Amino acid sequence: MRRPKPPAPSIGSADDVEVEFYEAMRRGDIDRLMALWSDEEEISCVHPGGPRLIGAVAIRAAFDAMFAVGAIDARPEKVRRLDTHSTAVHSVLERVRVMSPDGERFAWVVATNVYLKAAQGWRLVAHHASPGTASEVQDSTETASTLH
Repeated sequence: MRRPKPPAPSIGSADDVEVEFYEAMRRGDIDRLMALWSDEEEISCVHPGGPRLIGAVAIRAAFDAMFAVGAIDARPEKVRRLDTHSTAVHSVLERVRVMSPDGERFAWVVATNVYLKAAQGWRLVAHHASPGTASEVQDSTETASTLH
């Protein structure tokens, strides 16, 4: 049984969803964040170093746990886009502000966000994030001769 969620506005583009997604994380607003996800049962999310989460209930629980500690000040620094009529894949370098005993520090996260266009507008269907490093700030755009 699907959990009712607040009505989400029709969102005009995948870029708009991405702006709202990172704003919801910075505000620690779980309802706003979850309203951006698709109603599909197979939505997925992987947080850095974490397990694969499938479905809105598991994704919400993970973000609830993170927001219980505080909002997440993650900002997309570099975004590479592959957009079609109804699908968008964004490769994002996130800069995350964290407070340490020595003061403000920044961590890097490499994320892939996948969006689908549905009747209600664009929605997030997958967020996969992995730990990154400062060296990731420089894009590697070399053309490989093989895929793997």
